[in-house]
Amino acid sequence: MDVLAEYFPNLAERVPEFIKSIGDTLRMTVISGIFIFIAGLVIGVLLITTKGGGILENKPVYHIFDKLINALRSIPFIILISLLLPLTRAIVHTSIGVKGAIVPLVIGTVPFFSRQVEASLAQIDDGVIEAAKSMGMHPVNVIFKVYLREGIPGLARATTITAINLIGLTAMAGAVGAGGLGDFAIRYGHNRYMTDITIVTTAVLIVIVCLIQITGSFIARRFTH
Repeated sequence: MDVLAEYFPNLAERVPEFIKSIGDTLRMTVISGIFIFIAGLVIGVLLITTKGGGILENKPVYHIFDKLINALRSIPFIILISLLLPLTRAIVHTSIGVKGAIVPLVIGTVPFFSRQVEASLAQIDDGVIEAAKSMGMHPVNVIFKVYLREGIPGLARATTITAINLIGLTAMAGAVGAGGLGDFAIRYGHNRYMTDITIVTTAVLIVIVCLIQITGSFIARRFTH
């Protein structure tokens, strides 16, 4: 604590709040990440299977989701948070704090992850898909036994990229009262010119991102044939 007080005096006075901010960032990332993974995986699979030539080809369904994803991805996240305030209040009964950040984080990131899933699954050899279909395999089995099983390395990379992007969005959400490290850095590091807080907060975010990248890379290598 003496070393902390000497080199990071402003942070030393706010250690409990700093620790809480780390916890808030992790909570936002994990909770929203679960919803994003499930919804993004379902929509990504839907996109790859309903497009032209897909095993469940349905062009109207594909174009509806394709255009919706493009529209949502074109909205800057900071604006999306404001647009979703009524919906956020209706769902979680608040628009601030960790709970208030979940809805915009999910809606803002699902389109990005869906595209990543679609791109990952599109890399699977068409010959493998055709072989499964020629064996009389049901489309549901093709999805689970071919697309998702063979696509694990690509999905791991897509999940890693999305999780890192999500960390950045949680920091941005802090600008509008969502809590977490972003809010902590803005309130003290930026608004009150406490440079030591900005430095340490940045370092913690870098560590979190590195751990996510290492984990994702390990899973991708583990399941690469």
